[in-house]
Amino acid sequence: MPTTEANISTTSFTMPQEIADLVRELRQQLGLSQEKLAAKLGVSFRTVNRWENGHTLPSALALKQVEELLHQMSHSSKATVRDCGKSLLSHYFQERSRDGD
Repeated sequence: MPTTEANISTTSFTMPQEIADLVRELRQQLGLSQEKLAAKLGVSFRTVNRWENGHTLPSALALKQVEELLHQMSHSSKATVRDCGKSLLSHYFQERSRDGD
């Protein structure tokens, strides 16, 4: 079974507002407050708040965690959540396959 290695699209995150939109939509789709999303990602409320307000960008590790949440959403039994996860993944992240059987 091939594995995938995700790469953050270099063109997708050129503006802090794009990250803000991604984080906000992810949080809302999961039905989480900023505080709860922060706890899930292991960051402070202030950090999530600053991402959503476009003041700072997430670290590479935090983006990887956001991507993992999107992957979880894309496998949800709820069609709306699944479709949103897939849409956000395809818009903000690129995937490339690598050999790994």
